[in-house]
This record gives sequence, C-alpha cells and structure tokens, in this order.
Amino acid sequence: MLFRKSPDFALVLFLILISGALSVTPAQQKKSIILATTTSTEDSGLLDVLIPVFERSSGYIVKTISVGSGQALKMGEKGEADVLLSHSPDAERRLVERGFAINRRVVMHNDFVIVGPSADPAGIRNSGSAAEAFSSIARQKALFYSRSDSSGTHALEMKLWQSAGVNPEGEPWYRQTGLGMGQTLNVTAEKKGYTLSDRGTYLSLKRTLGLDTLFEGDPQLLNIYHVMEVNPARWPGVNHTGAKAFADFMVSKEAQKIIRTFGVEKFGSALFFPDAGRKDMERF
Repeated sequence: MLFRKSPDFALVLFLILISGALSVTPAQQKKSIILATTTSTEDSGLLDVLIPVFERSSGYIVKTISVGSGQALKMGEKGEADVLLSHSPDAERRLVERGFAINRRVVMHNDFVIVGPSADPAGIRNSGSAAEAFSSIARQKALFYSRSDSSGTHALEMKLWQSAGVNPEGEPWYRQTGLGMGQTLNVTAEKKGYTLSDRGTYLSLKRTLGLDTLFEGDPQLLNIYHVMEVNPARWPGVNHTGAKAFADFMVSKEAQKIIRTFGVEKFGSALFFPDAGRKDMERF
C-alpha cells in the first residue's frame, strides 16, 4: 500500500528537523570569534604562537583580520569584529568613551625604532630625540616611507612630524605605502630609505632587510598594546562570550609567559614585554 502524504506532512517534517537542530547543544556547535588586530602582532609571528594555545584550551576558532590599528578599531565600531588587539592608545580611549568597546586592558609593550640604511645619509644616529631625527630627515630630504594607513604606527609618526615642526605631506622625499608594517619595511629596504617601525616586526624581518636601527630609546617611542571587547550592548550579534575568553587569555599567566619569552631563542631578545595588571600603564 502506498503512503499518501497528508496536507500537514511538510509541517510535520519541518517540526522534526527543527527539533533535531534544537537538540544540538552549544558545546557541539563550531565556535569562532573574529579578532581584529594590528599587523605587527601577526608580522612578528606572536599570534602564530598564542592563538593555537588559546584554541586548544578554549575550543574557539580565531579568525584573525590583520590591519592597521585604525582599521581594526573601525571594525569594532561597526560591529564587524568580536575582540580587538591594537596599539593606538588615544584612538582606543575614544572608542571606549563612545561606548563601542569595553574592558580595555593592557597586554604588553615594546617600542618603536627609526630604521634606515647603514650609511645614514640624514645623520640621525646621534639625534637627541625622535623629533630631532625626523627634522634631520626632512632637512636632508632623505627618503622616508610612511604606512599612511591610520595605524598606531602612523598615528605616532604624525605626532613626531608635528613635534619636529614639519609637514611632510606632498614632499617628494615623503612616500606613502598604504601597507602594513612588514611590507613597508620591505619597500623601505628596497629603496634605501627611512621608516618608523615597531621593534618586534623589525627584528622578525631584520635578517632579510639590510636596514639598521638608527634611533631608539626616546620615551615617545613606547609602544603599548591593549585588548578590548566589542560592546555587546551596541552590537548584540557579536560573540561576547568568545571575545571575553580571548581577552582573558591574553592577560593570563600562560599568555604573559609566552609573550615574555617570545623571540629570545631566535633573535636573542624578547620582541614584546608582558604588562598585564601593571598599574603604571593605565595612563596610556
């Protein structure tokens, strides 16, 4: 005898399928979070070490989008990421003040360096400050390559030009790459120019660049990284549970230990220095 479908057959089938889907627990569902971060954390290789540790312990899959800090923070503002890791303190504070991000916490620091050809045509090696070094570059019309990508590095560069009393826009010696740190370093090396770089990315690529550290040590060159969660009150669709899990991991003892030793074996010194919980970093 043939089975004849009743008018309610489709409805019954639909209810069975829905019932089966609802019986799948959250733990059985594939979990993922979107991390928007600055290029330096990826170019340096740090995230290649940290993220697998987090994924194994948490069960989350991290989808990393590596851009300049400005773009990363803009993604948070638009609700296009769940968690942010950046190094642009002024822009980060504004994002939190406007209610787009929450729980901003310091993770680590390194510093910026001015790098260039060993011949140092602009003579910046003996400069008294980073601003003085920039002034010498402008005065000698030496090639300078800027990321010009609204990153934390670019934001600091603009401050240094201002401190030097120089407006480089439109000058033939001032070149804008619009690229991340690693790519900008490669272009700078090829053209034998100068650029401002975070120390971590520079050290990770140093062997292939042929660029020297020509100026360092100015307090203005301190480079501090913070992690923060995109505010679920603004963007209910974000994975706030996953974002908090990642942020908590970045300031955990386990992650901070990895940060403390990262780069030592390969480069002879750490590329970053852990800062979680440091009260003296709160002013940044």
